[in-house]
Amino acid sequence: MQQTILNKLSEIEKQHNIKILHAVESGSRAWGFASPDSDYDIRFIYKRQTQEYLNLWEKQDTIEFMTNEDLDGSGWDLNKTLKLLAKSNGALLEWLFPPVVYKTDVVFSSKMQALAKETFSPIATLHHYLGTTKNFMEVCEAEKVKLKSYFYALRSALAGKWIVDNKTIPPVAFKELIPLAPAHIQQKTDELLEIKAVQDEKYLHPKEVLITNYLKEIIAYNQKNAASLPSGKKVNEKLEEFFRTEIQSK
Repeated sequence: MQQTILNKLSEIEKQHNIKILHAVESGSRAWGFASPDSDYDIRFIYKRQTQEYLNLWEKQDTIEFMTNEDLDGSGWDLNKTLKLLAKSNGALLEWLFPPVVYKTDVVFSSKMQALAKETFSPIATLHHYLGTTKNFMEVCEAEKVKLKSYFYALRSALAGKWIVDNKTIPPVAFKELIPLAPAHIQQKTDELLEIKAVQDEKYLHPKEVLITNYLKEIIAYNQKNAASLPSGKKVNEKLEEFFRTEIQSK
């Protein structure tokens, strides 16, 4: 599948006359709880030809694709990416510190990681994860639940807790976040992971009150501590300089 993905990315570059600077896996395959039929969620950062950034009219800043091989692709133009980096966008931070990388310009990605750490806003990123957790609570409290809903909610809740406790960018992989949970929650998630690994995405699991009660507990904890978190450092001039340098390089 790796080569299929690389071939598709090359096709996208030629089709749109762009250069892909960084392409990674996002979603359940990156987080560590994929089902056998999970899509490949490919996320990428690209730049256009230099002269296109001098155009009077705004250009499309997002590229998306879907294929019959279950490749779900979404990419952001460099200018969009850097504006989101300035806001410490949670999704983008995950793209920059991924467990699975398909292709990358190492110099570019290392500079982006450094900028991400410098601009990181604990309070903004915590609110991103709080919102994600809350969005899953209704489906998690149904009598029958897709297992991915539990894991999406748990992962975002624990990422929020990581920010509260450590004031740093949380890891992407679920296995690095779950140690924040108490032993009985870790044991239950291990059981659910074993089930999810052999069931397809449509599988509905009986409600796990233990999980939903813990999610409510973490939401309350994260909300209580949100106001005490610092915001990110503003480095707009540095981002602009990086942008100008990058679009003029080959």
